Amino acid sequence: MLIRRYKQSDLDTISNLFYQTVHNVNCADYTEEQLCAWTNSPESLKTKQENLSEQYTLLAEIDGEIVGFGSIDKNGCLDFLYVHKDYQRQGVATALCDELEKNFSTITTYASKTAKPFFESRGYYTVKEQEIERFGIKLKNYEMRKSCSND
Repeated sequence: MLIRRYKQSDLDTISNLFYQTVHNVNCADYTEEQLCAWTNSPESLKTKQENLSEQYTLLAEIDGEIVGFGSIDKNGCLDFLYVHKDYQRQGVATALCDELEKNFSTITTYASKTAKPFFESRGYYTVKEQEIERFGIKLKNYEMRKSCSND
């Protein structure tokens, strides 16, 4: 597995990965209406292009195929973490987080119901459960935090 920096030319690929992951992985925990509010088309991530460019954004590749991506902002907020539906539970998210979490003493994320157990296994704890609203649809997520020792 190769972990590398995001380039703007990757946007189409990760936009499709984001949409497919939400609709094929998160469907176990959210309704179709909620999934569509989260991402209504493979193009929806393109509205976050500026975030992806400004944040420390990494991609995971296996045999030249992008299989996951994640980003963290300068304040230690882990913003994106998505793994292709065919590469779940193969260490992709772990490898991305291992790199993204470096150099931060505290990290915050807003985890979906689906991702919450993954973050708990990495030492994150729930600060609060919350409901966010997108396009009039409510989605439950969890503000989670982790203290890191960067030895």
